[in-house]
Parts: sequence; C-alpha cells; structure tokens
Amino acid sequence: MKTCLVVDDNRVIRKVARRILEDLGFQVAEASDGAEALAWCRVDMPSAILIDGQMPVMTGLEFTRRLRTEPGGDGPRVVFCSEETDLDRIREALDAGADEYIMKPFDGEIVASKLACAGVMA
Repeated sequence: MKTCLVVDDNRVIRKVARRILEDLGFQVAEASDGAEALAWCRVDMPSAILIDGQMPVMTGLEFTRRLRTEPGGDGPRVVFCSEETDLDRIREALDAGADEYIMKPFDGEIVASKLACAGVMA
C-alpha cells in the first residue's frame, strides 16, 4: 500500500488531508513540523509527503532540502503546500526538491491531480 506523510502544524488541515488521502487509497501518517517529519522518514520512508511551507521548528523548505540528502530521501514524491502565490517562492520550493506545488486551500481533486503529476498515482 502507498503511504503518505502529511506534515502541517495545523491539526485541522492534517485531518482534512488525511481524509482525502485515505479516500485515494493511501495509508497516512501525520507530523506537526519538519523535524518530526524528518525523524519519521528516517524510520519509515513514505511514498509521498504532503508538506506545509510555513511551520515552527523546521519549515517545509528546510525539511525538503534535508530529506533529499538522507539515505532513500530521493524516493518520496514531495508535494509542497502553501498559501504563497509568488512565483519566486514556488520556484524556491521546486528547487529545494519538491516535485509538485499546491496552493491552499486544496480539495481532493487537486491533491489527486498533483499526486498523479508527481507519479505517485496511476
């Protein structure tokens, strides 16, 4: 079964994302910041990661950069989520190693589309 790690400091957003991803057939784990997510990945690398850009402790950008240097860290498809609309910020996320970018708020159709574009879903 495909796994997805949802990383966001907002519990409500994590729960919404969990519901969407479970409906898409993913086994879902949650983390509230990038440091917690990195620790999780070191134990069990997921198929995909849906990560918020702005979080305390470790931002989404910091997490993505560090993930890509970890053993096996090139494997997960990273979908970066943010309210940021500036093209330079979007490019920064993609340059850091994100595979796709989603604008908040998002819905199931958008998540499914971006995961398909990232090669996680058929």
